[in-house]
Amino acid sequence: MKFQKVFLFFIGLTLFSCNTPKAVYDYDIDKNFATYTTYALFPDFKSGLSQLDENRILASLDAAMKEKGFSTSGNPQIYVNVYTEEYQQENRNNVGIGIGGGGGNMGVGVSGGIPLGGPDNYLQVTFDFIDVEGDALIWQAVVESKFNPGASPEQRKAQFDKIVQKAIEGYPPKK
Repeated sequence: MKFQKVFLFFIGLTLFSCNTPKAVYDYDIDKNFATYTTYALFPDFKSGLSQLDENRILASLDAAMKEKGFSTSGNPQIYVNVYTEEYQQENRNNVGIGIGGGGGNMGVGVSGGIPLGGPDNYLQVTFDFIDVEGDALIWQAVVESKFNPGASPEQRKAQFDKIVQKAIEGYPPKK
């Protein structure tokens, strides 16, 4: 009984870890990020998402920025820009089949792989924080996540919440 629970735990852990967004951060090491408290969207904001998905990600971003102590302003210290790229990657899961035989000192074998499922859809979301006064990029997060274009609105909202949370957890950078 205990073995079954442990086995199920590891199966669940494996399934959930495969869908976790991955983030990469970069920033200007000379900036004091504690001085930034106000933000606004970049004036030429174009996320590349549908209007509904753009509204979802902006609502998630606004909530996350407020948690970090930011407020929106008509005269902001930083502009926030978000843009996306959707792409497909071949599924690496496959089943191998092989046939072999031999006799004496000789053997022959043939094998091949049969792919399982189709390609996976991914969404790469880039978050840029731009210093308004210096007109320079000061912080960036690039988050990559599996994405289901046919997901329900609730599932899409939850996915965007995860993506934004993963991005904003790297701000301010730990020097």
